[in-house]
Order: sequence, then structure tokens, then C-alpha cells
Amino acid sequence: MDKELSIEAQRFKKIREEQHHTQQSFAELLGIGATTADIERGKTKISGKIVMELLQRYQVNPLWLFGKSYQKTVDIEGGDVSPKVVTLDKDGNDSIVLVNQKAAAGYPHNIQDVEWFQTLPTFDIPLPQYRNATYRGFQVEGDSMLPNIRPNDWVLGKAVANVSEANDSRIYIVVLHDSVLVKKLQKVPATPEKVRLISLNPAYLPIDVEVKDIQELWQVNSKLSFGIEEPSDSLLLQQLQQSMEELKKQVTNLQA
Repeated sequence: MDKELSIEAQRFKKIREEQHHTQQSFAELLGIGATTADIERGKTKISGKIVMELLQRYQVNPLWLFGKSYQKTVDIEGGDVSPKVVTLDKDGNDSIVLVNQKAAAGYPHNIQDVEWFQTLPTFDIPLPQYRNATYRGFQVEGDSMLPNIRPNDWVLGKAVANVSEANDSRIYIVVLHDSVLVKKLQKVPATPEKVRLISLNPAYLPIDVEVKDIQELWQVNSKLSFGIEEPSDSLLLQQLQQSMEELKKQVTNLQA
């Protein structure tokens, strides 16, 4: 019977049994009604509230709960940045939530609100690069990541469970308590409680943030751009200069 259940239902039951709770006492502890029987039978989905309760009480990694990570627990005081809400389609597979610029303004404040997430559009990409992990899409605002990422581009990020797993100089979507930023991330030497966020546009200075202020972290692995622009005047001038240098070399070779 268990083999027919979703992995989150199986793992939810496993946690209850490990904590030596009955279905009734576990439901009372989590504040979700009279019993956990429907969740364990797969009749009721696990809500964001339950995910947060399991995270806060037992440090249960939300990605592990839904079968997307082998790491069962996370240190919530030491850089846990895993997704607080995991979205699934009707078949129980991960769906990619799209967060546009307007929604991004409210994202940090609704990060645990399942109903709010249900108002956002979702889609799936049937490619192997987007399997076996949780992804989320954010629309970029501003020009701090020019020339690589333009205003209004969309970036797709793979969920990161802990700041310690982040790689220096990779681009991340960083969800703070009051904003969502797209930046290169760099760890600060001898200061593990901080990370440095760096813009690609040199007009913007790096900023240091406390690890404890990061709610979620998504490693950017792709982007969606709309409207291919013609080369800029500066690029055309650079191409012209390169052509002139090549022509000079050819003339010099002929005279030799």
C-alpha cells in the first residue's frame, strides 16, 4: 500500500513514527485538526504550514520531504535557504512557479503562504536539465546585471538547501526579508556569517548581507530573453576596429 503513496506522505508518516506520536497527538502538535490519517493515506496534501512546523520543530528539510534531496534535516540557525513552499502539479511532480516583478515585491512577505503561491502561474520544462530538483522563475528588474542579464529578462533558478552549498562567483536569486535580488554571490573570507552580493554592472557597488537574513537561495542556470536587439554602436565600433587591425596585418604580410 505504501508503495502507491506519494513520497511526501510516506516520509510524513515516518517522521510521526520516529517522534513516537499517534496520528491524533501529531495532528494536535501541528495544529492541523483531529488526525493525520488523511495525509498519511495521500488524501490530503501537505500544506505549507505543516512544512514550516516540521522545519521549525524537527529541522526537516522541505526538499527531502518531497523527495528532492537526500539531506533529511537542515540547520535552521546556520544558513538554511531551502524553499518554504514546494509546488506540485496534479501528477505530484514539481512545477516551476513564475514570479514577475510585481509579485517579487510581495514574495519575501508571502514566502510561507501556500494560497498566495497558488495565484502565481506555473509551467513545466520537459528537459533533463530540469529534473530531480525544484526550480523557480523570477523576472529581473533593473540593470545591475548588464550586460549578461537585461531588465525584464526571466531567470530560472535551482533550489539551494543551505548557503554552505553555494559556489563563489555563480549567479543566484537571493530572497532577503524585504527584497529579491539577482547577484553573483561571493563568500567573505574569515566571515562565514556574511556573503557578498556583486553586480555585473560596474556602476553598482557590492553589498554584504548577513546569512541569517537570506530566506531562500536559487542558483541561476538559465534565462529567458525576449526581443533580440541589434548590436550597439560601441559594439559595431569594436568590430570595425578589429577588422582594421586584421587588414593592417594582411597589408604588412604583403609588404614583407
